[in-house]
Amino acid sequence: MNNLDYGIIGNCRSAALVSKTGSIDWLCLPEFDSPSVFAKLLDDKIGGSFEILVDEDYAITQRYKDHTAILITKFSDGDNIFEVRDFMPRYHKAGGGYHAPPELVRYIRHIKGKPKFRVAYDPKLEYAIGETKTYVKHNFIASLTHAEKFDTAFLYTSFNKNAVIEGREIDLTEDGFFLLGYNEKILHPNTQKMYLELERTKVYWLNWSNNTPTYRKYNEEIHRSAVTLKLLSYDKTGAVLAAATTSLPETIGEVRNWDYRFCWIRDASMVIKVVSDLGHEKIAKRYLQFIIDLMPDKDEKLQIMYGINKEKKLTEETLDHLDGYMGSKPVRIGNAAYQQRQHDIYGILMDVIYEQLKRFSTDIENGEEIWSITKGIVWIVEKHWQEPDKGIWEFRSEDRHFTFSKVLCWTAVDRAIKVAGIMNKNHKIGKWKPLRDEIWDSIQEKAWNEEVGAYTQSYGTKHLDASVLLMESYGCVNANDERFISTVNAIGRELKHEGLLYRYKNEDDFGLPSSSFTVCTFWYINSLFKIGETEKAEAHFEELLGYSNHLGLFSEDLDFKTKRLLGNFPQAYSHLALIECAINFSKKHSEEKILESMRE
Repeated sequence: MNNLDYGIIGNCRSAALVSKTGSIDWLCLPEFDSPSVFAKLLDDKIGGSFEILVDEDYAITQRYKDHTAILITKFSDGDNIFEVRDFMPRYHKAGGGYHAPPELVRYIRHIKGKPKFRVAYDPKLEYAIGETKTYVKHNFIASLTHAEKFDTAFLYTSFNKNAVIEGREIDLTEDGFFLLGYNEKILHPNTQKMYLELERTKVYWLNWSNNTPTYRKYNEEIHRSAVTLKLLSYDKTGAVLAAATTSLPETIGEVRNWDYRFCWIRDASMVIKVVSDLGHEKIAKRYLQFIIDLMPDKDEKLQIMYGINKEKKLTEETLDHLDGYMGSKPVRIGNAAYQQRQHDIYGILMDVIYEQLKRFSTDIENGEEIWSITKGIVWIVEKHWQEPDKGIWEFRSEDRHFTFSKVLCWTAVDRAIKVAGIMNKNHKIGKWKPLRDEIWDSIQEKAWNEEVGAYTQSYGTKHLDASVLLMESYGCVNANDERFISTVNAIGRELKHEGLLYRYKNEDDFGLPSSSFTVCTFWYINSLFKIGETEKAEAHFEELLGYSNHLGLFSEDLDFKTKRLLGNFPQAYSHLALIECAINFSKKHSEEKILESMRE
């Protein structure tokens, strides 16, 4: 049983998770990081949900409308059939910009016969703290709470409002709708208007997806992952979320439960690089502006993460009244990791800046600000690269000299040199090259362990770490470098378990990890591909794709034994790595096809 059998819907302002039986178990309004309206995901007794209930005779299937974020749940007993089309409206406004209100629409499509269903509508505002009261009004159903603070939600429907609230059986003879909004509507919605919202939203997503190239192989997986990454972007500021949820545990019953509804510079920058490679330029430009807006002071260090509205303080709290996902406490909101020092973010950010300049050099806005950021990053790296940090995995105990952090410090200076070339600031190139060489010499001397035959997790240890596989991706080493090949093989031997990879095997602040961080297996597959083990890599990739949920979505982690999805969901990191692997294999198949046709 895969307990994260959910689909995500959204409109780049907020998102909801819909179970494979059509229950909305997670929704925050008006924005991604707002308090929840439904949180059954985190407490199946008091969290609140919005369910469509049918007799056991009905078979329930679920799919996305191709190349869109519209989720279709179909209910059929053979003679009686209907669909629920769940979406959050998003489309271009006539005067420019996007219509993306804090609303969720459930369009009920009658297909055949006289289907019957009941509704369990149970909103629990403000993370279900205190009581939420629901009332039937003349034009809508209103829910409100003022336990912690005042909050409201409004449900509009074409069905009998009392029947909806009381959970009475509803006979479906024609199309109908539910519209759940954060704000009271000025114009009263009806079924025809909701159908128009559905069609406009469908056209928006089809147009957006049309900019994603078509691939010879794994095209569906690439497109679904691309839409998922878009759903995790926040249009207002350009931020990109790590995931749409909080506190889904890495291991059931443990305390590794974090709020991921924030913008990690690392995750977001990697997402932007992949999405812009797919041809989606606006999202990249908005993210660059997000970064520019965050760095007003030339000597201001970047935080590793920010709120989606550029908040710098993300105070961590626990919601002790919630039982947590399958009893995994605590439920957290906010994230104390924002205070950590991680040197890798500078290299990852500089890599994105360089890629965007390379792509849009004649069309880039804010060139002066970007050059200031570039100089500032080199200054910070030069001053701090020799200091230990918390590393990519955010160890909450002592700081260490993590190899990945040093590699990304090298990357920061390397990309800054390339940016200087693009901007004709040649006097900086000669000044910065010795720094790049100094960092590289340090990595070669202190990160390589001859006894282990690999670059290790941190200086002076024998511990292996999957993040070191990214050395080749960032151009620090070549794929045919003997040390890199040896590192890939050592990591495969030591960290691979039950077909998945550990991030690392040394104990951290919470003991030995007991689940696999999904992105690490993708990194390993990509590294196998790069060193020429292409058949082995693709077989491994096919196996890993089989562990996604019924809609092709991945969370942060996979249980080694059962392969169930764990951790926050859906995870941007997992889907960007999936896209990278899939594109490599697709290009390989295209090249093989060309060679075949030439031989013919």
